[in-house]
Amino acid sequence: QVQLVESGGGLVQAGGSLRLSCSVSGGNQYAVGWFRQVPGKEREFVAVISRAAISTYYADFVKGRFTISRDDAKHTAYLQMNSLKPEDTAVYYCAQGISYYSTSTSQDDYNYWGQGTQVTVSS
Repeated sequence: QVQLVESGGGLVQAGGSLRLSCSVSGGNQYAVGWFRQVPGKEREFVAVISRAAISTYYADFVKGRFTISRDDAKHTAYLQMNSLKPEDTAVYYCAQGISYYSTSTSQDDYNYWGQGTQVTVSS
C-alpha cells in the first residue's frame, strides 16, 4: 500500500520561504510530483523530480523560486519555496508518478496522492 503524507505548510508573509516535505511509504522510488489547487480552480502542476533526481521540471510560474529535491534514503521528497507570493496560496499535494523517469505535468500520470497541505501567503 503506497501512502504519501505532506507536511510543512503554513502561513508566511510575502517574500518568505517554506519547505514542504512528502513522505512516501510503500513506494519504489518512482517520480514524485507536486501540484497545487485553489478552491474553485483546477489543480495545477508545480514541479516533478524523477528517480534518483536525474531530471526535474518546473511550471513556469515557479522557476527560479521553487526547488524540488528528494532523499531516497529517507523516502522523502521536498519542495523548497522561496520568494513566496500571495498567488502561491493553495493546497499543495504530492503525488507518485506511474514511471520512474517521467517528468510528466499531467495528473493522469500520477496514481497515488497525499492529502494535501495548506500554504497561505499573506501580503
